[in-house]
Amino acid sequence: MSSTFSLSQLGWSAFFQQQVNFDEWQGVTAARVMAVQRSHITLACDAKPLFTLAVTSALTEATVGDWLLLDQKFAFVRLLSRSSLFSRKAAGSKVERQLIAANINTVFVVCSLDNNFNLSRIERYLALAHEAEVDPVIVLTKADCCADVAEKVSEVQQLDSMLMVEAVNGLDADSVARLLPWCGVGKTVAVLGSSGVGKSTLINSLIGDDIQHTGSAREQDSRGRHTTTSRSMHLMAQGALLLDTPGMRELQLADCESGVVATFADVETLAQQCRFADCQHQSEPGCAVQAAIANDDLPLRRLQNYQKLLREQSRNSASLAERRQQEKQLHRYYRSVIKQTTHHKKGD
Repeated sequence: MSSTFSLSQLGWSAFFQQQVNFDEWQGVTAARVMAVQRSHITLACDAKPLFTLAVTSALTEATVGDWLLLDQKFAFVRLLSRSSLFSRKAAGSKVERQLIAANINTVFVVCSLDNNFNLSRIERYLALAHEAEVDPVIVLTKADCCADVAEKVSEVQQLDSMLMVEAVNGLDADSVARLLPWCGVGKTVAVLGSSGVGKSTLINSLIGDDIQHTGSAREQDSRGRHTTTSRSMHLMAQGALLLDTPGMRELQLADCESGVVATFADVETLAQQCRFADCQHQSEPGCAVQAAIANDDLPLRRLQNYQKLLREQSRNSASLAERRQQEKQLHRYYRSVIKQTTHHKKGD
């Protein structure tokens, strides 16, 4: 990767420029977050080679792809508003939101054509992409190991007739070249997918260099190992910035209702034709959704996953909202204690 960049190479656009007035622009440098580690972030700008900043309380909300304004000493000034944002509920029992990436133009949702092939998982990633209002491309890897590639591509295409689907062999540069139309100068492409689906292999082929360590999936279940351990962006020869993320064995949705609705637009359209406005699509009379399932126009699996993702995002969103309210109350309490302490000191 080159050590110096132009703002256009980094994806700077009018969306970000209009957030900075002329007077402020004279005294700041715009820098993009290229990688995030626990203790520091790596930044790129047009004024100096790659450099790092320590993660402080002011920078905890910064994620890969963000644009920051820095002062003349390259100290943090402020975070610019994002054109898009990927996030999820933190893995495990934590009640908090985890930021994944910001300011993405296209997302490659990677799914392998082995035992990892899973339509419901693809729908989960599509909900995330639609919530972020980022164009998704489904990339089916390990095409060289699959005997029914066309059938699997057709299954994915049936999720949405307008969905872009590409089957590739991640080890074959000519095969991977089918993804290059989305990788133009100044574009940012995120690569998302579960562990073991071949994301790192795909990225190495797109970059043309072994920048990411790769590992084989276990043969018995096709489960992969985490060969990528942090989120980082890499510059392609075609000019795009390619963002790699660790494999996600758990992708919990939160604050994602519109994304789920957009992903299951066919179910939503059918639901509007049900006799009852509050139809649960179980055994109610006049249920258009169940009629479509009976006529083989809608897979039962798709309805079940739609309902599952709606319940999940609603539950997680409620938990996050409760956590935010608790934090607000705690902050108010701290401010009141500080105010009272200050008042007493003045009285003394």
